[in-house]
Amino acid sequence: MTVAVETKDVWKTYPGGVRAVRGADIRIEPGELMVLVGPSGCGKTTILRMIAGLERITAGEILVGDRVVNKVAPSKRGVALVFQNFALYPHKTAAENIAFPLESAGVPKSEIQPRVAAVAEMLELTTQLDRRPGELSGGQQQRVALGRAIVRNPSVLLLDEPLSNLDARLRVVMRTELKRIQRAIGSTAVYVTHDQVEAMTMGDRIVVMNDGVVDQIGTPQEVYLTPASVAVAKTIGSPAMNLLAGVASATGGAVRIEGDEWALELDGDGGAHVARSLEGLAGARVVLGVRPVDLDLRASAAPRDEGGPAVLASGTCLTAEPLGSETLYNVTVAKELVRVLRYETHVGIREGERASVALAPGARLHVFDETSGKRLAGVALQADGMGARWRPYENADPL
Repeated sequence: MTVAVETKDVWKTYPGGVRAVRGADIRIEPGELMVLVGPSGCGKTTILRMIAGLERITAGEILVGDRVVNKVAPSKRGVALVFQNFALYPHKTAAENIAFPLESAGVPKSEIQPRVAAVAEMLELTTQLDRRPGELSGGQQQRVALGRAIVRNPSVLLLDEPLSNLDARLRVVMRTELKRIQRAIGSTAVYVTHDQVEAMTMGDRIVVMNDGVVDQIGTPQEVYLTPASVAVAKTIGSPAMNLLAGVASATGGAVRIEGDEWALELDGDGGAHVARSLEGLAGARVVLGVRPVDLDLRASAAPRDEGGPAVLASGTCLTAEPLGSETLYNVTVAKELVRVLRYETHVGIREGERASVALAPGARLHVFDETSGKRLAGVALQADGMGARWRPYENADPL
């Protein structure tokens, strides 16, 4: 039976006062694959271990289905955990490793063999069942470890960075496989990773954590297009979002944001939207966020005032990184490094050349409060028959 999993105002404080998790409120819907992502030490694995019952909570409640499991033994929670290392018994065959949890639970032998066979077929391990772990590839070992977890028919499947020990090519393959398997068994799944690409490609929804706090919960599209904070913006997206510190000033419904050798004018509905978000903000110190894909390069470095409202700054191309279908340019603007991702790889800006950094048509910008890191507003550059104009946007819907 598929169940929901919920943490209600969950805290974890270790001896010495270290708060690993602070007030986590997360609900994973029945059958959902939820990914917890964030930097090392942010509390994501601690939450997973508390759900599993391997870590006691300091305060709050954890529910599996309708049952509060704070004091329920791990083996009685209906959950299965797949670890970062596969932890397979080297002297047992793949079949024996998969069967081990059933044997430990006293399941009759007549029932064990067909359940192992069914899991092996789902995981495409049928021809490897007689092999020991040392005779299996990394991907096959990972699938045996997964088979050992799902053979118990768990209501909840917990996965703690299960792909981190695989090479890059195999990780890509196994991302698809894990999602397929989770859909096939129908278990509610909680997946922990520090890799934002895994989070974006696998999760029905993502929980972005920072310093023990849940910063944002949403679909991959929502978190990517409308990051709730600077911390989320740094975590989600590859290449990472450009974050430029500056000072904002509003005049007559328009806003000017200015930093060290860069400036941007926001007018129209978008400018008025940003101006309203700045009301009551002490000092008006902000961080302008723009993704590399939303920027463009112009080979001639025109002065900023002559480049129009979409020109952000002039700079020098430090490096150009060909990535096949695209090229990533690293441009120095004063003391800032600005990343620009271009798909027209036949148009090259050479290293050492001066160039203008401009906003691409349809570019989305984010304005964050420098002090709190919270997102204040979002605007997009929309082109129509009347030219380019700024308009507000606050959700992940297409413009």
